[in-house]
Amino acid sequence: MSIAQAKRFTLDEYHRLTELGFFHEDDHIELINGEIIEMASKGKAHETCLRKLWKELSNILGDKATLQSHAPITLPPNSEPEPDFAIVQNRDDNYLSSHPKPADVFLVMEVSDSSLAYDQDVKIPLYAKAGIVDYWIFNLFDDLLECSSEPYQDNQGKYGYLNKRIILSNQVINFPCFHDLSLDLSKVFPPKLNF
Repeated sequence: MSIAQAKRFTLDEYHRLTELGFFHEDDHIELINGEIIEMASKGKAHETCLRKLWKELSNILGDKATLQSHAPITLPPNSEPEPDFAIVQNRDDNYLSSHPKPADVFLVMEVSDSSLAYDQDVKIPLYAKAGIVDYWIFNLFDDLLECSSEPYQDNQGKYGYLNKRIILSNQVINFPCFHDLSLDLSKVFPPKLNF
């Protein structure tokens, strides 16, 4: 007796579907562990945090690195997430020839409200396995930043990060990739609205 299994896609198959126009430009999808995942809609607090982060990160980084938002990072063999933000190395072709790969990535950032469990339970092992050194989650539920660093694999083959730091929304954090640069979290976390 055989058990039906969902089709898992390789990076090449996923790219070919994109080239053939299988996906629409406004589809919010990612390839995660071979599965095409439709991303959840974003709420007002999420979008506000994204706008504030875009402004702050652009000003802070200047031309030290490339800032990308909702753009692919290729994680062989079968994942291509599009995190809310990634800080990647500058490259002469500005990644025209290929999407950034783990070696190009300084820091990946997700803004999380409805996607918090997914960003913690699925994305942490995904990024750790790929060797992404630093991963930040702007946790809008708890009003704090979760900073994960130092990827590892345990003796059961599971991936995660050795270090997790919590930074409160009124604190300042230095960037792991540029120790002389810092982000004032009070400028990016949206205020809590009381109804």
